[in-house]
Amino acid sequence: MIRRREFLAAGAAVAASATGLHAQKQRLPNILFVFADQLRAQSVGCYGNEEVRTPHLDRIASEGALFETTLANTPVCCPARANMLTGTYTHTNGMVANDLRLRESQTTVAEVLAAQDYRTGFIGKWHLDGGQRMPGFIPPGPRRQGFQFWAANECSHQHFNTQYFRDTPEPIPMRKFEAEGWTDLAIEFLNESKQDRRPFFLTMALGPPHDPYGAPEEYMRMFDPAKLTMRPNWRKDAPNVPGPKEIAAYYAATTAVDDQMGRLMARLKELGIDQDTIVLFSSDHGDMLGSQGRRLKRKPWEESIRIPGILRYPRGVKPGRRVAAPFTHVDFAPTLLSLCGMRPPASMQGSDLAPLALGRRARTPDSAFFQIFGPFQGDGTEDGWRGVRTENHMYARFRDKPWVLYDLKRDPYQMTNLAGEPAARGIQADMEKRLAQWMEQTGDSWSYNWSHLVEDRGRLYRHRTFYTVDEYMKWAAENPELDKK
Repeated sequence: MIRRREFLAAGAAVAASATGLHAQKQRLPNILFVFADQLRAQSVGCYGNEEVRTPHLDRIASEGALFETTLANTPVCCPARANMLTGTYTHTNGMVANDLRLRESQTTVAEVLAAQDYRTGFIGKWHLDGGQRMPGFIPPGPRRQGFQFWAANECSHQHFNTQYFRDTPEPIPMRKFEAEGWTDLAIEFLNESKQDRRPFFLTMALGPPHDPYGAPEEYMRMFDPAKLTMRPNWRKDAPNVPGPKEIAAYYAATTAVDDQMGRLMARLKELGIDQDTIVLFSSDHGDMLGSQGRRLKRKPWEESIRIPGILRYPRGVKPGRRVAAPFTHVDFAPTLLSLCGMRPPASMQGSDLAPLALGRRARTPDSAFFQIFGPFQGDGTEDGWRGVRTENHMYARFRDKPWVLYDLKRDPYQMTNLAGEPAARGIQADMEKRLAQWMEQTGDSWSYNWSHLVEDRGRLYRHRTFYTVDEYMKWAAENPELDKK
């Protein structure tokens, strides 16, 4: 694996590719990468939801490429963010659970672009530094993983009263709905690009629509809970299931996020750089919102793993493209680099889907691989699992037994579990073989499945920063009294 120091020392390890997409003297494209927190594809208009209001995202999709099957390889906050930035799977980058720190030795897409003289910036919820979530200051230097401009916090879901940091540990209060506040800062970054001749890579990580669900009153008034249609697999009989009221608030937050995307696109156009900017909009994972009688994420069902994947780049991507091939988090970094005419580093395990976005043929995986490492207290996840999804089927298993198998064509809402059914024996065997191939190909192993780990945000990571679960377990064994505080 190429480590950060080796990559930066080599300098030319990521050189312009031979695709000819960008001539050497031509200005490289800007990149604006925006992702929401806990936004499922099923709650966005261009993915078929007729009740939510997302006109700006729908328009961006119509002006570029809509990846119809965009998926979170590890559908939970910290692992998902690491997968997106490094182009590697969770067991490779070490982020097997929330509130661990991404090792500084990992190579991120921001570092690759900074080495090619990109101006890099990060705004919003970072959630890659481990330790306490609040107050959330990450000092300048390697812990920022290649980002130069900084306006962020580690993690806060106080959507109406949060704080962020720049380059000093003094918190800066944000007394407005955070999606709007983060967008204000993103526009500041874009405005500064007028005086900087370098191309930019700006990542903005929004908090909403993550729970607690809600948005400014003007958005809350848009959705009447009594008039919303529940998904066919929504189960009201399960405990703690979000109901119509929560889903209405979730839609309100989604529309508020959509409006901020509209502001960003308008500013790109006003600055005259919208044609030269790659815009990628997505999410770190979805939200069950009562489907299957479940809440939150970490699950193998579509509402948890399927997310938006909207890419606009007028210089290369024709309007109205729809891409059916799976586009997963680990594919984001290599695809963006390729669109800039760069060869992704060998450390990245994801696929380059730029040719598909550009309307060219390319060999890409016909399935996607999923990993969850251990249970999580409070969201009903049974244990660590692995999964594989093809166009037609979704399969997931625990270490010691199969869990779920669905026919996605005949049963799109995943209401009939075929795992263990005699009639599905052949399909299950094929999916089991695919899963084993993915694990071997990526270097995964069931030995990474720390089934004894139950995350407790207030306890496990209060006292210091841990890079890996093993480090925590060793520390806890040596400090039993501290661990109980």
